[in-house]
Amino acid sequence: MFRLFKHYVPHAVVWLALVDFLALLLSAEGAWHIYAHQADFDAGTFGDRLLPVATFAIANSLAMMATGMYGTEALRSMRFATARLLVAVSLGVIFLAVVGFLLPTATLWRANSLYAMVIAIAALLLIRLALTQTAAPEAFRRRVLVLGAGPRAARLQALADQPGSGLTIAGFVAMADVERTMTRAVPREKIANLSDHVVALGAGEVVLALEERRNALPLADLLRVKTTGVHVNDIASFIERETGRVDLATTNPSGLIFSDGFSAGQRISKAGKRVFDILASLLVLVIGLPLMLIAAIAVKLDSKGPVFYRQSRVGMFGEPYDILKIRSMRTDAEAAGKAVWASENDPRITRVGNIIRKLRIDELPQLWCVLKGDMSFVGPRPERPSFVEELEQQLPYYAERHMVKPGLTGWAQINYPYGASVEDARVKLEYDLYYAKNYSPFLDLLILLQTVRVVLWPEGAR
Repeated sequence: MFRLFKHYVPHAVVWLALVDFLALLLSAEGAWHIYAHQADFDAGTFGDRLLPVATFAIANSLAMMATGMYGTEALRSMRFATARLLVAVSLGVIFLAVVGFLLPTATLWRANSLYAMVIAIAALLLIRLALTQTAAPEAFRRRVLVLGAGPRAARLQALADQPGSGLTIAGFVAMADVERTMTRAVPREKIANLSDHVVALGAGEVVLALEERRNALPLADLLRVKTTGVHVNDIASFIERETGRVDLATTNPSGLIFSDGFSAGQRISKAGKRVFDILASLLVLVIGLPLMLIAAIAVKLDSKGPVFYRQSRVGMFGEPYDILKIRSMRTDAEAAGKAVWASENDPRITRVGNIIRKLRIDELPQLWCVLKGDMSFVGPRPERPSFVEELEQQLPYYAERHMVKPGLTGWAQINYPYGASVEDARVKLEYDLYYAKNYSPFLDLLILLQTVRVVLWPEGAR
């Protein structure tokens, strides 16, 4: 995997994105020449049209990222990829129209854009067709040898067996007599040379998944494997890289303390994030004001009670603050006075509330909290004090998620459905810790782009 600004991206995805970007550039360039020939004018030099051609490619590349074109299902299903591509092109057209209105010389002419879009759709579909139809199932999978044969090793096998996984477990090595969960594991004493065994299996990485590491690390074996050019990793770091989550079951405090993460508090990053929050929240407030007005009127007509409601949430460093949202539930939703988890098809949600929740319109008033500095655009979802008190007692490292500001959208929100139980909160905590540990402006950009996908396909909204 490539590591871009602390965030891991599969090699196949990076190369595919680069190929797509090149296809978009060539589509815009080809469209320019077609229109020049048709209108009988000199096409000029490439430098003359570099800006509009690059703008076309960048806009559509971002739109493809936003609609999930580089997700597992889009890489394996032609029908899924086609549907997402059409939505991406539509978003690209809208974005280019806005840019063209503000900076007319930065975009292609309308006739050029039309030709470029047609060529781009055909080229991108051909690329996806070649990927889904001609590539062997193992073409983009990495072979991994696991040192260990207990429950931890079984977790890695389950990870590799998930649909869309890019992993193949080349084998297991039982490093101790008590590790016999994986029946196909080879005992270490039957392997004369571990590094030769790794090479023979064609493994590109070795993952250490021992149940007990104290006085049991095979340092000589690991050093020999490392010197042959094969990457060696521990199970916690491996799972974090593959899933985008800090795995609570295999992570220990020392692993977090000595990692290179948790740098979101650096002055430059913090100042840049704050400037972005102010500018972005002001822009979205202006654009979203008509939607909020329409939603407010609909809420008032649909059910009795106030349009807005305030609720206490836990913010950065555990400090409480009040959020402001458009009411989407009945006024007696918590008549007993006790906080209740939201559930799928929650009967307390009103008819209008069901719509504005799926479109995330009820969240827009929280932009005021972003302006005030209580929240950020991107960060962990803020929880209610009563839930936080309960979860801190049941989940390790839960307090660490409050080391960054809560956000309107976040890594957990785009990767996991709305939490409705302690177990859901555990999984979302793993995503939140990954965000806090690996924060960078690049990761924020990915989250913001993927939020578009969640809004368009709100399978996780409640």
